[in-house]
Amino acid sequence: MFDPATLISVLPHQPGVYRMLNAKDEVLYVGKAGDLRKRVSSYFQKSDHGPRIQLMLAQVAAVEITVTRSEAEALILEVSDLQEADRI
Repeated sequence: MFDPATLISVLPHQPGVYRMLNAKDEVLYVGKAGDLRKRVSSYFQKSDHGPRIQLMLAQVAAVEITVTRSEAEALILEVSDLQEADRI
């Protein structure tokens, strides 16, 4: 079972891209961050999300991350990941 606290504890304070996946390993969301730990933890530590985000978070079974050297590199990777997800 997915444990957000365990995930957050190992995330680095570095830029990168994160992918939220459901139980079927389907991509629910792709995002970029200047600080992966801060950005990803904001999803699981806040409770004032709108209905769309709440529904997505209820389906998260895993989160994959890719650390990058810069936010610019993270943006390029995010766009590439989104284009790949659209092809699936």
